[in-house]
Amino acid sequence: MSLLPLHILGSPVLRRRSVEIGAPDDEVRRLVEDMFETMDASKGIGLAANQVGVARRVAVVDADGDRFVMIDPVILESEGRAIAEEGCLSIPDIYGDVARPERVVLEATDLEGNRYRRDATGLKARAIQHEIDHLDGILFLDHLSLIKRQMLLARWRREHKDDTGYTKEVQAESARTD
Repeated sequence: MSLLPLHILGSPVLRRRSVEIGAPDDEVRRLVEDMFETMDASKGIGLAANQVGVARRVAVVDADGDRFVMIDPVILESEGRAIAEEGCLSIPDIYGDVARPERVVLEATDLEGNRYRRDATGLKARAIQHEIDHLDGILFLDHLSLIKRQMLLARWRREHKDDTGYTKEVQAESARTD
């Protein structure tokens, strides 16, 4: 396994709709292992493949004590509405309150190629929706009001004006301690 560089705001791959995978192969399994390792080292609860520069429909989630992979995920049902603060590994140190359905029913493929369904609420439902948004080229900023989005983007530009690229290396020593 290895840590993958994170693509950050401005990277074109973050705005591209990812392509479906179908049956997972060894390459996808290795990608998933690397994504879990990268997510853990970054102290995240979810990571989509395009966040590591791979425009394929695969994401990993570790929320509410449930750790799973979503290959070619689809939300079949949603209900309710909850507003909560979100951040993103691809937009470090920027947060905003996002309204999303409180409950979702997910259908996805696991690493063995089996389709499964999962009913999720709370943080897990939010993480699923956030990662599927990534796979569709949507960022959490897109769910904010125009004024709030412009304010956060202006802050991002100020804080990252000296950045020379659209990737950020992930360091192993920042791994979780919990």
